[in-house]
Amino acid sequence: GFAPPPARARAPRPIASSTGDAAPSAGIQFYEGLWEPDVPDVRLTRSKDGENGVATFRFDAPSFFNCEREEDVPQGAITAMTLIDEEGELSTPGVNAAFVEGKPVAIIAKYEMRSPGEWDRFMRFMQRYGEANGLGFAKA
Repeated sequence: GFAPPPARARAPRPIASSTGDAAPSAGIQFYEGLWEPDVPDVRLTRSKDGENGVATFRFDAPSFFNCEREEDVPQGAITAMTLIDEEGELSTPGVNAAFVEGKPVAIIAKYEMRSPGEWDRFMRFMQRYGEANGLGFAKA
């Protein structure tokens, strides 16, 4: 008999437009359902034994900093940064704003990896996110 392909094997979704109507193949959310268009600077550190790692994301122009009108600012505090791709979601509560003279100038989020498997999963997300956003990867 003929079996349909598994649901996971769908075609890559189109890149998100600034209007947010299409979901990216890999993207980042601070507020549920709202894709963050600002592409962060990402720095990776890894322990010598490869067991642990930290990815530090710096968003210098997150979309919710630049809202012209008060009503466009998403309601509620940011409680997490969520990384979403075809495998699912990775989330971290480690999100902070950087301030200069009382004004928020950046969002800094840290994602911690505590095993080689978590590191590999994160790197697969970054590969997809990089492809979706035209990023290159340079080893430090």
